[in-house]
Amino acid sequence: MKRLVSILFVFCAMVVAQPLDGDSDGVPNDIDQCPNTRPGTPVDSLGCPLDSDHDGVYDTRDLCPGTEPGTPVDQTGCPLDTDGDGVPDYLDKCPNSPVGALVNERGCVRDDDGDGVPDQLDKCPNTPYDAIVDSVGCPVSRNSTLDYLRGRIDFQTGSAKLTKASFSALDSLVDILIGAPTIKLEIEGHVDNAGPENINLMLSQERAQSVVDYLVGKGIDARRLKAVGLGSSRPVADNGTLQGRKANRRIEFIVW
Repeated sequence: MKRLVSILFVFCAMVVAQPLDGDSDGVPNDIDQCPNTRPGTPVDSLGCPLDSDHDGVYDTRDLCPGTEPGTPVDQTGCPLDTDGDGVPDYLDKCPNSPVGALVNERGCVRDDDGDGVPDQLDKCPNTPYDAIVDSVGCPVSRNSTLDYLRGRIDFQTGSAKLTKASFSALDSLVDILIGAPTIKLEIEGHVDNAGPENINLMLSQERAQSVVDYLVGKGIDARRLKAVGLGSSRPVADNGTLQGRKANRRIEFIVW
């Protein structure tokens, strides 16, 4: 009888000695930092769901379980791709590509012939490297206007200082001019009819010269460029409207 009592005592002691594990994940409550893990969820030594690649997304929800350390990820554990071009942000050299744009492996809009016109808009996709092209990527003849640049060059109000928003368009022109070393440009400055015409002429000349100075600063030979200020003498829209005046304040590029 004493032996039976001893056995029962030992058995009960063993049962009592088993640590509590409220969520049955194999990690005792006293060290379980995630005490309410769902049944069947793989956990680490602290009782929390496994996150093998340490991206902050548990393995059970991670659609990209082998993400490289330090890579920003979305809620599914996959590398962020803010512009949705298929190239993860950490590899994307052009993180703000237009929606639907065809991009290369660096995440930049594809321009296989290097003419400054994206492939998806390029109607002449195999333009020679030294050609100046129009807005659809086709070669332009001498005395032609580069229409695709119209409206993309802007200045601070009442000033000849270029806005930062103009730099990308001018930089694309620099690339084209470098690839087409025989091409020369006349750069025309135009303004609306607000104010005295002598002031308008001066401002339009200064703005055209600012564009020339920018291009020269990027390595283009000044002898290939000519700045011409035409004031308000050649409007392309109605100066009686706000929208028309905005259209008339412009820079035009003439191939010569």
